[in-house]
Amino acid sequence: MSPSSAKWVRVAVDYGAPIAFAISFYGFGRDILMATGVLVAASVLALAIGYLVERRIAPLPLIAGVFAVVFGGLTLVFHDPSFVKMKISFQNAAFAVLLLGGLLLGKNPLKALLGEGMRMDDAAWRNLSIRYGLYFVAIALANEVIWRTQSDTVWVNFRTALLPLALVFSVTQVPFMMKNLQQPEEGAPTAPEPPDPGV
Repeated sequence: MSPSSAKWVRVAVDYGAPIAFAISFYGFGRDILMATGVLVAASVLALAIGYLVERRIAPLPLIAGVFAVVFGGLTLVFHDPSFVKMKISFQNAAFAVLLLGGLLLGKNPLKALLGEGMRMDDAAWRNLSIRYGLYFVAIALANEVIWRTQSDTVWVNFRTALLPLALVFSVTQVPFMMKNLQQPEEGAPTAPEPPDPGV
């Protein structure tokens, strides 16, 4: 598979299920339970396609997919949309704990996940981990406020807006990574691909 095709597969794995959720919500008369069923099915399908094509599933999409299946499944079983709404909070809180908690324990999970693809010194990895950790905390808190105080439609709009927001945040980290990227002895510098916040 060509690099461009592989990139499109990764995009589909990362964003296919949330996009399908939003489309089905508005397409099925704003029925959040129906949309949740689509989310669960699309999450499983996206992970399966990613594995079949690349023979691997990146950790962040895998974690996001598991959260979607678990919380979406609870929503369908109990007919309670609160579960699928809480999914964003629990998922992002888990990412924040993984990154910030890892730093407190003297570890660097982000470096462990991406270290082979990017070479930076430990201080830069810590800085990047803190940035992403605080981003995840902010998203988790914002989701808690919105789903508990706003309508289903407002929450779905917020949930959909997280897709471009994640991209924008990741892009804003590229200059920092370029500044701290350690290049191998041979080869021209290339722009690093930022880690993609889970959605």
